Amino acid sequence: MIKNYFKIAWRNLMKNKFFSFINIFGLAVGLTTCFLLMLYVFNETTYDKHHSDVDQIYRVALEVNNQRWASGPAPLAQGLKSDLAEVEEVARILDFPTTDKFLLKNENNDRSFYESNGYYADSTFFKIFTYDFVYGDKKTALNTPNSIVISEAIAQKMFGEENPVNKLITVEIPYGEYEYTIKGVFKNEKNKSHIDANFFLSMRNDDLGLWVEQQTNWNTNNLFYTYVKLKEKSNVSAFKQKLPAFLEKNASADFQAVNISKKLFIQPVKDIYLKSDIENELSSTGGATYLYIFGSIAAFLLLIACINFMNLSTANSEKRAKEVGVQKVMGASKKSLMFQYLGESLIIAFLALFLALLLIYLFLPVFNAFAQKELSFFESPQLIFWMITLTVITGLISGLYPAFYLSSFKITTVIKGKLTNNFSAKFIRKGLVVFQFATSVCLILMTVVMLKQLNFIKNQDLGFKKEQQLVLPIRNPEVVNNYSAFKNEILKNPNVISMTAGSTYPGFDLVQDTFFYAEGKTMEDKVLMYYAQVYEDYIQTLDYELLYGRLLSDNPDTDKNAMVLNETAIRHFGYNPESAVGRKIFYENGEQRLYADIVGVIKDFNFKSLHEEIEPYALTKFNGDQPNYFILNIQGDNFKDSNILAEVENVWGKINPDTPFQYSFLDQDFQRNYEREQRTSDIIVCFTLIAIFIACLGLLGLASFTTEQRRKEVGVRRVLGSSVLEITTLLSKDFIKLILIAIVVAAPVSYYLGNRWLQDFAYHIDINWWLFASTSFIALLIALLTISFQVIKASITNPVESLRTE
Repeated sequence: MIKNYFKIAWRNLMKNKFFSFINIFGLAVGLTTCFLLMLYVFNETTYDKHHSDVDQIYRVALEVNNQRWASGPAPLAQGLKSDLAEVEEVARILDFPTTDKFLLKNENNDRSFYESNGYYADSTFFKIFTYDFVYGDKKTALNTPNSIVISEAIAQKMFGEENPVNKLITVEIPYGEYEYTIKGVFKNEKNKSHIDANFFLSMRNDDLGLWVEQQTNWNTNNLFYTYVKLKEKSNVSAFKQKLPAFLEKNASADFQAVNISKKLFIQPVKDIYLKSDIENELSSTGGATYLYIFGSIAAFLLLIACINFMNLSTANSEKRAKEVGVQKVMGASKKSLMFQYLGESLIIAFLALFLALLLIYLFLPVFNAFAQKELSFFESPQLIFWMITLTVITGLISGLYPAFYLSSFKITTVIKGKLTNNFSAKFIRKGLVVFQFATSVCLILMTVVMLKQLNFIKNQDLGFKKEQQLVLPIRNPEVVNNYSAFKNEILKNPNVISMTAGSTYPGFDLVQDTFFYAEGKTMEDKVLMYYAQVYEDYIQTLDYELLYGRLLSDNPDTDKNAMVLNETAIRHFGYNPESAVGRKIFYENGEQRLYADIVGVIKDFNFKSLHEEIEPYALTKFNGDQPNYFILNIQGDNFKDSNILAEVENVWGKINPDTPFQYSFLDQDFQRNYEREQRTSDIIVCFTLIAIFIACLGLLGLASFTTEQRRKEVGVRRVLGSSVLEITTLLSKDFIKLILIAIVVAAPVSYYLGNRWLQDFAYHIDINWWLFASTSFIALLIALLTISFQVIKASITNPVESLRTE
């Protein structure tokens, strides 16, 4: 019996090659996109899952003035270990503000390079977090002062295939050069974590170690990321309930001194990458919302492909009606017929699976480029199970309605040849077409909204000049000492307009902040203000607009306490921008009450991404610290691809021969704030095109079937004098009606989804009526182009060919 079913299924495939191709290829494309997105989702959900006892590991974070920070004060970790019985182990990570890039040197082979994502960590770090070590003992790797654990990639760059354990390297930060001993090497690829580290330095060291030991205040320098491992079977709720009393006991004196209150909360480490949306994360995180979006797209794409199969199978029912009638006369039951047709759909689904596997093999590298991932087809063994399961489900969903529909034909009706497509079948078929195109229209509109928002972000006036700015990171005090020599030499180049230096630059999360208050106020009226330390020509180089007052000067006597504030800061302090120059703002350092003079007011600018509102911000001169970046304003078109960079590198090599030349472009650095949105947009654009393609495949099949079914009617109309245009309109109008209904259904859904996505941005576009109009026009045009070939072909066919069998 089963062998006979296979024979019948194969004969039907061969008999209807065009419809079989649409069904198999449509399902294959649907399965391919679904599997690719499954790969992406599985990859995103594995972050931090590799740690042993991961369910016992939490990060203890801070809430201040309704703002949630991932980091906290230095004493927090030891306090938790000492006071709370549930805590088995604690560890801190320090991401020091001026150490976003480290200069690593191997003095023995003269290899040196900048490396990012380096963190200071407590000796207990590897007792909490699981890392796969290639060399060294992870239990003791950070026990000794000035020890460093590096990734396998850094080890290969610096030492090749040699075991680097116990070898010395030089680490340069803005405060000097320090020798570290390599105590371990860990593998990169197995450590997918929200801690995107390339190396770890021991918290006890010669550079920041003394400063760390001095951080005993619970209010200041909230730079430490605190992790706890709770004892097995600890009551997490009880632990959380103890945190307020714990903080009150240890920190209340420090908080009261500055009239501030803070709270502690915990985050499961396994949830941080996907679910954390708080300030100053260690590295960029994913987003559960985007996984829901991708999962929904995958489901809808596969459903669209299944709908093609349903529609074409039911539309083609007349050709199989007599087969059903004969089988029923011979004694076949409705149940056996349903099993037969479901079996046929499963065969088609597995044929589609084999084609999908080939497509995945071909297009996985392209998808990796879009997603900025290194996904492997078999990286997750459970994926194989889900692929087979999903294929079976796809076959059943695709075949269930056609099987039920075909097996329900009455013997007398089909034997007499009086079968006609009943109203319910037509209605369901039209409803499924509407669903297909409504989904496609939604995706088109979301794509248009995303592209317009990203274009808006790219071209928005941020309040400063981000183009033509070359940024050079500084991690060597000697380079800072050579600033004047380098500047004098580089300004001889006519393409270099100006040069400056600063602790940070717009778009880069390396700003400092302090609570200030206005004249006649106290710390009860404090304002959290961000600030950057800069050289005197910083404002001119980045082209901030000075509204009132003056710029910073190079006179240390007049500008010792000088600050230039943005408009938002002035308003928060209750001052009038026109009269704020000359007034003071105050801050406290312990029991000292200090002040700053407002010497200028600049126009508001976006120093953070457009996700966030502009906040109070100030620029001030360096006071003992050193700059982290040189910034060069360069003129000339396409200077990024010109010889100007080579000329700058040449001057750098002459002035700073022992420091490698590295650079970035300010506009590109700022744009990295939107990497997640850009990546999501690229993926959605790609799969929107695929959704449209699958929907059009089904529409093409239905158009072919409809024109074939009405072939004789078209022939009669042509004989009676109907024009090609009239017949084309007659055959197209039903499809156009369905597309218009789909547009009406999709419009409110699209508007809601588009607005929900835009809410993540403080500054965004508006969804106007013409976006719907243009999207609708695109969908209608695509549908007309899809059916036009079959419709026009039927319209121009010689009536003799259509009627000669009569």
